[in-house]
This record gives sequence, C-alpha cells and structure tokens, in this order.
Amino acid sequence: MVSVKKRFIAGAVCPSCSAMDRIVMYREGESDFRECVECGFKDEMRFKTAVRELDTRVNQDEVKVAQETQVLQFPPIEK
Repeated sequence: MVSVKKRFIAGAVCPSCSAMDRIVMYREGESDFRECVECGFKDEMRFKTAVRELDTRVNQDEVKVAQETQVLQFPPIEK
C-alpha cells in the first residue's frame, strides 16, 4: 500500500464540526482532498481553472501595438 502524505492546514476550520486546525490535505491520484481528523468529514477539493488574462496595452507585444496605433494629425488652428 502506498503511503499518502497528509499535511495540516493552519487556521482551517472544519465545515462540519467547526474544529480549528484539524483539517489535513492530501492527494490521491489526480484529486485533492481535505479531511477533518476530529469528526471524519472528508470532501474533494475542486479548484477553478485559470482564467486567461485580458489583453491590455501593458501585456501586449510592442509590434502588435504599433501596428494597431493610428497617428492623427490636426491642421493648424488659424487665428
């Protein structure tokens, strides 16, 4: 049998019995689990997938920004 490395999560509160510092986290296969050593509560942790960063002028390639930049020239104002 393969030993699973369990780690305590500092400050975590059990959603079932409200005991603090009794939650351990561990991985089985491709899934992450949390478990309360006090009451035996156990569930799978599902993390949201990373969201693609929006394109802004700060994180775009300078060549692409230069291609999309339009220079406007205004005629001189006559007095």
